Amino acid sequence: MISVHLILFLAFGAIAVAGAINLLAQTHPINSALSLIAVMAALAGEYLLLGAEFVAAVQVIVYAGAIMVLFVFVIMLLNAGVEERTKGSRVALLFGIPGMLLGSVLMAWVVLHHSGTGAVAVGALPGSPKTIGPMLFHEFLLPFEITSILILVAIMGAVVLASKPPTVPPPVPDDGPRKVD
Repeated sequence: MISVHLILFLAFGAIAVAGAINLLAQTHPINSALSLIAVMAALAGEYLLLGAEFVAAVQVIVYAGAIMVLFVFVIMLLNAGVEERTKGSRVALLFGIPGMLLGSVLMAWVVLHHSGTGAVAVGALPGSPKTIGPMLFHEFLLPFEITSILILVAIMGAVVLASKPPTVPPPVPDDGPRKVD
């Protein structure tokens, strides 16, 4: 018999995959950002079902909340319009799709056969804020700070790339010295 837990897990997974596909299919950046919020919310539901309530709350507060507000702010600051579509590269279609499929199969095989991990009972890993806090701010402080700096640099780069250079009036053609009568 299929449990409610499995049905919810599959439903949240389907929402996350559909949101990710919609994110790629959209031509307007704001719609893509909204699809990404749906993906983040579905992942928070997955974390709740796996017993990681703290991670689910952080997922909603930090990613679906703060980071997405930052993304939408940058999109509006850049005044990004509808994305123009191109046909794409034949080389990318010829080698990219089979290469991606082959890489995915190889990665799945390596993870399944050589990871050295087994099934873990729900609640067996540290998940309370009391244990995650010291780990985040002591053991993983450097990656945490590097990620925030990378996000800041990416936003600054997007603003610089999107800013229009000052317009200089075209030079007036010079016909040489003028005769005064």
